[in-house]
Amino acid sequence: MKKLLLIVLISAPFIAQLVVLPFVNRIDPIIFGLPFLQFWLFLWIVLTPFCTLGIYQLQKSEGSLD
Repeated sequence: MKKLLLIVLISAPFIAQLVVLPFVNRIDPIIFGLPFLQFWLFLWIVLTPFCTLGIYQLQKSEGSLD
């Protein structure tokens, strides 16, 4: 289970910023004054460190960081 979560946390930012990008490339809706594409990119810039933190915590709990 931890291995699957680790794979999801590693691949989520790449998938969200590269694979899904053509599907969110639109202007409408406007969210917080930003076109949807810019909001999507900004959202993942904010979420990526949390994914990295999750990866660090999982590896720390497994003792892989020693």
